[in-house]
Amino acid sequence: MFGLLSRKGKKKKPLDAARVPDGMRVYAIGDIHGRKDLLKKLLKQIEADDEERGPASTHIIFLGDLVDRGPDSAGVIEKAIKLKKKQPHNVRFLMGNHEEVFLKACRRQDKKVTRFFLRIGGEETILSYPISKKEYRELDMKQLTKKLPEIVPEEHLEFIESFEDQIVVGDYLFVHAGIRPEVPLPQQEAEDLRWIRGEFLNYRGDFEKVVVYGHTIYKKVREKRSRIGIDTGAWDTGKLTAVGLEGGERWYLQT
Repeated sequence: MFGLLSRKGKKKKPLDAARVPDGMRVYAIGDIHGRKDLLKKLLKQIEADDEERGPASTHIIFLGDLVDRGPDSAGVIEKAIKLKKKQPHNVRFLMGNHEEVFLKACRRQDKKVTRFFLRIGGEETILSYPISKKEYRELDMKQLTKKLPEIVPEEHLEFIESFEDQIVVGDYLFVHAGIRPEVPLPQQEAEDLRWIRGEFLNYRGDFEKVVVYGHTIYKKVREKRSRIGIDTGAWDTGKLTAVGLEGGERWYLQT
């Protein structure tokens, strides 16, 4: 796939050689974490950028972790659902580790899962649904576990359950966290795609695709060999990032 030669006869780096199919334009959005305000701003930037660049088959890919930590996870999910309904074939969503835990907390009715959900930022997600801070604080863990499926709309849960684990477009692979090195893409485990960190980030070789991922926070976009990390810690920094791809071109938008 890679290994294209430049005019000087030198082997191109995977990032330089990677392309998306002709006629396509792709925007991938990093971890939102409940920041509906930033999502709205970034989507407006994408819309303006897309219009300025001219006609193309435009696709938007969300890299996961729409929920937790920020103040309006429920609002982000609502916005995402509306976007998907408006463009059902051109907007896709990846399952992040935070969506995985959120779903388990709502579906399994297990106090241990609920407790872990709270530990990773679930309190903010819960409070974005119809429950007051006073009522939330008065519930013990058993009561809160029972309350979750009562306040979270079934539509939200079914929507999240439809999220994908990996998306391939041309020479690019989009995942939430990363991939297990030297494991073929069809054999990658969902747990790795949603949770992996060190083994993926520290790998010194190249992958069969350029991997675009979130999950790991950087102060600015991280480009390295065949990896592009675009989680810029939106919930805390106010910087929500998207990468744009067309042909062999690559650019970034940020709130």
